[in-house]
This record gives sequence, structure tokens and C-alpha cells, in this order.
Amino acid sequence: MYLILLGPPGTGKGTQAKLVAEKLGLAHISSGDMLRDAVQRGTDLGRQAKAYMDKGELVPDELTIAMIEERLGQPHAQAGALFDGFPRTMQQAKALDQALARQGKAATAALHIAARDDEILRRLTGRWLCPSCGAIYHEHSLPPKASGVCDQCGGTLTQRDDDRPDVARARLERQRPAEELLHHYREQGKLVDINGEQDVDAVTHDLMAAIEQTPAAPERR
Repeated sequence: MYLILLGPPGTGKGTQAKLVAEKLGLAHISSGDMLRDAVQRGTDLGRQAKAYMDKGELVPDELTIAMIEERLGQPHAQAGALFDGFPRTMQQAKALDQALARQGKAATAALHIAARDDEILRRLTGRWLCPSCGAIYHEHSLPPKASGVCDQCGGTLTQRDDDRPDVARARLERQRPAEELLHHYREQGKLVDINGEQDVDAVTHDLMAAIEQTPAAPERR
């Protein structure tokens, strides 16, 4: 089973991807996580990507595609994977189709988590994280007990550069799934729209219900 999770930033794709991948025993392949890790480690790819990410722009397709294809070929992805935040363009979608086809496989479903722009911006600009332990907070829905301090490890909370209001608006415009991408999967009969303005549990329920309707649906763990 190879699932694609689509949606603009701020719709909870990352949270849902981890939950669903764990429930189904799938490899969680997140282009965003891999890029941020490369930036933090200061790799050649990370240095190239950082200039784009800091401005809220998309990393060029050729960099992202090469990284995803390498990850897809690793042993842990052979039994199935969930793609989080990839593909975002038609070039990426076609590259993924071709990479899977070379292994005699194909995408099972494309799950599109959608929300209104004002709700997305509220979520993005209120998000803070702990660089020490990775805990994530939100000014409105999940504030820390003490302002600016991580509940778990006492670390100082920071805001990602791409969560600043000006950059968040640019991210939303540039990173929402293109209509042609949604059409690509709709034509294949694989696109399922999910209401991303619900709470986390409700979104997870709707995602699992949609997945269980696919021919390749495995049993829940």
C-alpha cells in the first residue's frame, strides 16, 4: 500500500501522517522532515534548500525528487509507505508514478486534507517548537504551562522561520496542492477529500475510513 497525503501547510498533515503510518505499519516518508534534517546537519542539499525554505518558497523539484527516490528504494519502504507533503507538483507526481511503476507498484490513494485559508494561517503563525526534544506547542490550542518554556524538558521554545506571518502567507500560496495535481489523482479515481478543520481524532477517523475503502486496505494494528 502506497498512500499520498496532500494538503496545504497547517492542515495537520504531519501529525496525521505519523498516526496513520503507525496504525498501518507503513514507512512515513516526509519530504519536509528530510529537508529540515538536511538543513540542520548542513549537508550540501540542506544548504541549497535553506535559501528557498527561509523565504517560504518550494525547494526545486529535482532536489526533492532525487531525495524521495533514494528513500523509496530503501528496504523499510518496500512493504509500503505513506508520502507526507509529496508530491506537490505535476513533475513530482509523474516522477513518483514512474518510480513506483519501476517496482511494479502504484499509488493506492491520494488523501487531500483541506481547510480554509484563515484557519490555516491561525494555526501556522501560533506554532512554537522545542529544538531540544522536538515537542510542538500552539498559542491557542496547545500552549505551554509557562510562556516560551517547554513543558517536557524546560528548553526555550522557538518559532520556525517559515511560521512567521509574512512567510506563512507566502507558504500557503506556494505550497497548496495545485488544481492540476488534484485533477491528476481525481482522474485516476484515487483522490479523497478530507475535512481538515475537525479535531485530530475526527480527521484520523475519516482518513482511516477512506483507506479502508481501498482494495489494498490492510487490517488495523
